[in-house]
Amino acid sequence: MSGQKPSLKSGGSSQSRFQVAVVTEASSTSPAPAPTPAPAPAPAEESKGRSRSVGFLDSGALGSAMDIGLPPDVSHEPDTTKSDSVSLHSTGTGHTHISDSHSNTYYMRTFGHNTIDAVPNIEFYRQTAAPFGEKLTRPSLSELHDELDKELFDDGLANGEEPSAAEEAAALAAKESKGGTIKFGWVKGVLIRCMLNIWGVMLFIRMSWIVGQSGIGLTIAIILMATLVTTITGLSTSAIATNGFVRGGETLSLRVGCDEASCQQRAKNPKDSSATTVRLRSHHPPFTLFNFKLKVYVIILISVFTLTAAIFLENLGPDFRDEETFFSVFAIFFPAATGILAGANISGDLTDPQSAIPKGTLLAILITGVTYVAIAISAGSCIVRDATGDHNDTVTDTVNCTDAACTLGYDFSICKEGGCQYGLMNDFQVMSLVSAFGPLITAGIFSATLSSALASLVSAPKVFQALCKDNIYPGLSMFAKGYGKNNEPLRGYVLTFCIGLAFILIAELNIIAPIISNFFLASYALINFSVFHASMANSPGWRPSFKYYNMWVSLAGAILCCVVMFVINWWAALVTLLIVLALYIYVSYKKPDVNWGSSTQALIYNQALTHCLNLTGVEDHVKNFRPQCLVMAGYPSARPALLQLVHSFTKNVGLMVCGHIKTVSRRPNLKELSQDHARCQRWLNKKRIKAFYTPVFSDNLRHGAQFLLQAVGLGRLKPNTLVMGFKNNWSDGDMRDVEIYINTLHDAFDLQFGVVILRLQEGLDISHIQGQGTAVISESLSFVHLHIRFPTVPHPSPCLSPQMSRSRLWRKTKSPLSLTDQRLLESSQQFKKKQGKGTIDVWWLFDDGGLTLLIPYLLTNSSKWGDCRIRVFIGGKINRIDHDRRAMATLLSRFRIDFSDINVLGDINTKPKKHNKLTFKELIEPYRLKEDDMEQEAAERLKAHEPWRITDNELELYKAKTNRQIRLNELLKEHSSTAKLIVMSMPLARKGTVSSALYMCWLDTLSKDLPPLLLVRGNHQSVLTFYS
Repeated sequence: MSGQKPSLKSGGSSQSRFQVAVVTEASSTSPAPAPTPAPAPAPAEESKGRSRSVGFLDSGALGSAMDIGLPPDVSHEPDTTKSDSVSLHSTGTGHTHISDSHSNTYYMRTFGHNTIDAVPNIEFYRQTAAPFGEKLTRPSLSELHDELDKELFDDGLANGEEPSAAEEAAALAAKESKGGTIKFGWVKGVLIRCMLNIWGVMLFIRMSWIVGQSGIGLTIAIILMATLVTTITGLSTSAIATNGFVRGGETLSLRVGCDEASCQQRAKNPKDSSATTVRLRSHHPPFTLFNFKLKVYVIILISVFTLTAAIFLENLGPDFRDEETFFSVFAIFFPAATGILAGANISGDLTDPQSAIPKGTLLAILITGVTYVAIAISAGSCIVRDATGDHNDTVTDTVNCTDAACTLGYDFSICKEGGCQYGLMNDFQVMSLVSAFGPLITAGIFSATLSSALASLVSAPKVFQALCKDNIYPGLSMFAKGYGKNNEPLRGYVLTFCIGLAFILIAELNIIAPIISNFFLASYALINFSVFHASMANSPGWRPSFKYYNMWVSLAGAILCCVVMFVINWWAALVTLLIVLALYIYVSYKKPDVNWGSSTQALIYNQALTHCLNLTGVEDHVKNFRPQCLVMAGYPSARPALLQLVHSFTKNVGLMVCGHIKTVSRRPNLKELSQDHARCQRWLNKKRIKAFYTPVFSDNLRHGAQFLLQAVGLGRLKPNTLVMGFKNNWSDGDMRDVEIYINTLHDAFDLQFGVVILRLQEGLDISHIQGQGTAVISESLSFVHLHIRFPTVPHPSPCLSPQMSRSRLWRKTKSPLSLTDQRLLESSQQFKKKQGKGTIDVWWLFDDGGLTLLIPYLLTNSSKWGDCRIRVFIGGKINRIDHDRRAMATLLSRFRIDFSDINVLGDINTKPKKHNKLTFKELIEPYRLKEDDMEQEAAERLKAHEPWRITDNELELYKAKTNRQIRLNELLKEHSSTAKLIVMSMPLARKGTVSSALYMCWLDTLSKDLPPLLLVRGNHQSVLTFYS
């Protein structure tokens, strides 16, 4: 045994990789007696789930101490499951024992091998589609925290457990056998690529013309100005590129997370991918082209030019012709300074991109800038602006010649009249004439064109493919398809070729160059602004390792780019910015289902947090009152009518929180609560209901409501109005539920909340229909469909009860819905559609601060209720009807609330009809205490046990109020039976005096057999004012 390799063996093949095998006490000389084995858990079935647990196995099924590489004096003490880790410690008796403490350190294995709790590892932080390296998943909190004896994970190494040297070698060999991906250092990967792209064709066929137009001095200024723009953008690019790893096809601004990236991708020039990150494999431009171009530049700089002081001085100043200006010449030159992102575009193929990109990009800008300045000085010092090309045009004694050419013996004064074809101003390829070997310049033109075009042809389609995969803009999904093992965007290549061909057909470089400059400047402006935006958001995720940038310098760079765009061509710049703005607005409006970790999100969070804190320092004012509703809706899809109505008057006005009280009698499943929260919030977002979902566990409705009323909200952003549905089936259930329901209303009033109760005669809750097997959720929980034959049933939500969530198959109902359920489903959707012309009848009987009047006003401001008019009903005396009407009209006009009619109810105190009184008497009969028919002690015991019962004294004391509710129902049926919605002052019941049963009978009698009715009672603090 001593010669065996240390290993950790399990007792059987069915054991999980997360079971910690405990070994028996053993010695190399004499085995110790085996202790009594601890009961072993039953072998778990093989599972593909994600739950893991730590089990401790029977010692009899395990090897000796040497099987796990313990020294000869190691023994084992069996133990129950105390911990998910084991350790070694000396007992002082010559043996070392395994226990569940960390009293000693290991010397044979590294830290973390003895627990499923994983040590820090870079593989845990990779994206799912990491280009290299494998995505690993750390143990979840539930896997470490939950109780034992759950489903086990598949066999294999536990997270944190180290593989053997042989396993590591095999894994490395397998990774290498997948294909050799070449990695570049900062010289070949960044410096050379950037110089390849920056040294473009402009150097050979336009630099001499630019010197002729602007002179050496202004040409250097143009070069420095372009270098300033690219240097600032290079600093911003370095900050972005060093803020983490970029996958192929991603845009640099997407790494920052700024939403402007989507606009940037579309605004970039077809010639170049500009601000993109592309992982190329076999498409790198040949580096031999660079070597060839470098030789060309060296020969030109060293042996081509013969500098002449006279020509230098003559060409030092500008001589703009053909309506050219400084900025028009700058527009033609600027494409020669672009290409600084070529290294960042292949960050996935760099050995150390965080070091290579800043170093290579900035050095390339410096080298090419110096090269351009040297070429400009050289060309301006050896080539005159105008020349005839005729060697016989020499200086004669009869001509007064003062030009620099005269010092060389030539007279080109005839060129002042025009017609000359040579010189800086007239010959775009004059550099080949002064070169020692003219074809060398032609070769440089071809090499520059091929290298830059090849890089752009490959990188731009990759970026466009990534954009199309995000499905941000409609109609572009066809370009998302890739071909081959490298997922090549062949369709994007064809599109890029067509765009490039269209520009070639323009056949005028001086026209193409300003267009290219315009898009490059827009792209660079967005990159700089992205860095400024990310820095301003102060997100913890924005921590580039490149520190030599400044947010204000980036902002200045963005502004500089925009200014230069407008100076070059104001209408083209305006069109470009309008296109970018339109694309940004479209993305903001459509909100595509992609998440870039936007810096806009970070900035919104900062602003929201700042504003919330600022609001806490300001006292509430009546002019700023907003109804902020806590809606007791349960699952959002369970009571759609309640949700839609409240959303109609809180959308873009106030806060709406969907409270869900989950009543449990045993230990609550908190993980299920978290899952429901995420699922239901997604459902609200999908339905475009601007609300928050907040579930809580409680033993009953009242306690859960107390939790929500006290805890929901943040600073001033907390509910002030409780919204509930009317308990339609109260008389059929347990009266203790009625007691809880009424006490919930009392608690809301105690906490100074307003209360709103919605009653539909058909009811509100449709969850029982969804739960009877007529709807089954698809496995992805994306939608639900009801298979019925009669009414068209709406698509309920994936936010449903856990029982429904476990359904995975489609089933059809065997029988159609009942007529009651059909009506309930139709009623549940009535507030989802536009209401059309009608009235909202406001029965403002008692002044509660104005909430009863404010809610109808807010409803009429919404699009669904915009065609409805407000009718106001108030109580009054018969002999003062006109006076009361005028007084109310004056009040409403001062409140600036439009109304169509005011009705004064002079007969509100008339006695109700006898049959209605009899109906009410029959309603309360089962809930009366009837203390006169029993002993006083028995009556007191019954009242204490059932506090909801109605005493005879209570009935007599509130007889007038009871009659008022009956009479109001009669008036409501008489005046408001055709209203779209009735909003009415809710009667109050004094707490501790009016029993729950009597109060419930009042509310039921008042609201039965009516159109949709809102019972509203504010907290008696003014919510309306007529002061400015």
